[in-house]
Amino acid sequence: MRVLLVEDDADLSRQLKAALGDAGYAVDHAPDGEEAHYLGENEPYDVVVLDLGLPKIDGVSVLERWRRDGKTTPVLILTARGAWSDKVAGFDAGADDYLTKPFHTEELLARLRALLRRSAGIASATLACGGLRLDPRAARASVNGEPLRLTSLEYRLLHYMMMHQGRVISRTELVEHLYDQDFNRDSNTIEVFIGRVRKKVGSDRIETVRGLGYRLTPLAGESEAA
Repeated sequence: MRVLLVEDDADLSRQLKAALGDAGYAVDHAPDGEEAHYLGENEPYDVVVLDLGLPKIDGVSVLERWRRDGKTTPVLILTARGAWSDKVAGFDAGADDYLTKPFHTEELLARLRALLRRSAGIASATLACGGLRLDPRAARASVNGEPLRLTSLEYRLLHYMMMHQGRVISRTELVEHLYDQDFNRDSNTIEVFIGRVRKKVGSDRIETVRGLGYRLTPLAGESEAA
């Protein structure tokens, strides 16, 4: 899953980028509202962490522009302690959740997981597709109870496909959601990662839809949330 982190504090940005990366996210960072607006308009993020006190363009204005332009990406805003008026302004601008500084990184990660579940219409904290299970909290996956050994990119790929199981996902969409902005993107590498993940989860779970992309489904005889 791909996240846009909008924060002008350099130390906090470094800490959050590291924590988000360790949790399996591809992370792009914008240090001001101007760059945040540009990235949010031109890149397909799964979720945004948006500080409100930004240089150049404030966070509320950035969010208002995104929503006015039809951007529906879930947004978690960061506000200063006691700034209740900022929370109200953020929600009125289209925010989905908020955190007050200072905060624990684990709470941020938990709130992001909840936002992603809600945006995908998923109620359970653990993702399931037949005997395939993925726990975003622990960044672990298993098949019929047997743990899978996955690289970070394999995990991102499986996580995204499980969030959108049953739907055909193009190679372009996978590239856009698995890699951060600075990564040397090559859609041909997706085939390599699909092949690796197939070997680990069972080749019949990931269907190639010729000319369109890939679809994750349960095996024959399995229920979607078995």
